[in-house]
Amino acid sequence: MHHQVKPVLSGLPFEALAEILKPLPHFRAEQVFRWIARGVSSFQGMTNLAIPLREDLEGRFSLYSSVIAGRAADPDGTVKLYIRLYDGERIEAVLLTDGAGRKTACLSTQAGCPLACVFCKTGTRGLTRNLDSGEILEQFLHLRSIEPEIANIVFMGMGEPLLNLPELYKTLAVLTDSRGFGLSKRRITLSTSGIIAGIRHLAATGPAVGLALSLTTADTKLRSRLMPITLSNPLPLLKDVLYDYQQQQGRRITLEAVLLGGINTRQEDSDALAAFAAGLDVVVNLIPWNPVEGMVFEGQALQEPSRREIAGYIQRLEGRGLKVTRRLHKGRGIAGACGQLGALPEISEQVSSPASRVGTWLFHVKSHVKI
Repeated sequence: MHHQVKPVLSGLPFEALAEILKPLPHFRAEQVFRWIARGVSSFQGMTNLAIPLREDLEGRFSLYSSVIAGRAADPDGTVKLYIRLYDGERIEAVLLTDGAGRKTACLSTQAGCPLACVFCKTGTRGLTRNLDSGEILEQFLHLRSIEPEIANIVFMGMGEPLLNLPELYKTLAVLTDSRGFGLSKRRITLSTSGIIAGIRHLAATGPAVGLALSLTTADTKLRSRLMPITLSNPLPLLKDVLYDYQQQQGRRITLEAVLLGGINTRQEDSDALAAFAAGLDVVVNLIPWNPVEGMVFEGQALQEPSRREIAGYIQRLEGRGLKVTRRLHKGRGIAGACGQLGALPEISEQVSSPASRVGTWLFHVKSHVKI
């Protein structure tokens, strides 16, 4: 195990940053905090600090603990970064572009994932460890070094955000602090597989970021087989805590359903989902499964849903009065789409400097996926 030699400043909320920088005055801490939010790559870039102070900070602290180890770009505009952490562990972060050209940063909160959802590649890795707030925030900084105008952030990458609540809260505090990034809570969404205790904590304390539930199916028996977390976080209790969250935070909830061909696209699945949604203010986001080689369910290879399955599912939900959206197939060509993260390739040991604009390992692929 490699250990960080110097404290890392990137993921510290302002109060913690001011404390670690004592006896520097408060306004100096604000300057450093603002420079971090601007994505400065070294203390020498903090040009409103005296040179001796910059050198002192450089000797005692690090700005980053991670580096861009590789980069993959899809013709559809998706970019995936392979990020190496201080201990050699690698994670992925994705930059998505929607039809209107808006950019969204998709960030990871864990190295791997412990939940073993059968349709998700990340779960096959198991959990290595939680990420600290610096490692989470630096993903955003690395992505923003490629695309300065990022409109939204989603915690939908590797891992379960609500199993890493303390570091997630620190990251959110940094991102929403008006002295630095100043991002609106409405531009931030986290996706959870349904950790009841975490949702309850969010409901009670905030912040009022967007919440998406990876539901996939509301058939309890089927969901328990697809998503083992259901056994310890049962759907009736999950719905109750979602209702409480909505009452306290006042935000619409997204119900995400990964559609698996021949498995959860039946009439009874759409009926169960509609029943689960009753009484909640929700939008349903349907995600046709993105292929991952070797993924199976009870001995059978997973399949994409047919167009007929998708159309029928949408029609039945809309017939029940639900608002339905469909996730586009973005990033499939670089294994950067929902459920595909975690197939980490062997890459060069050469790495880029923190927040560099050009990764050292770059490839483009042609996507033959039909949308």
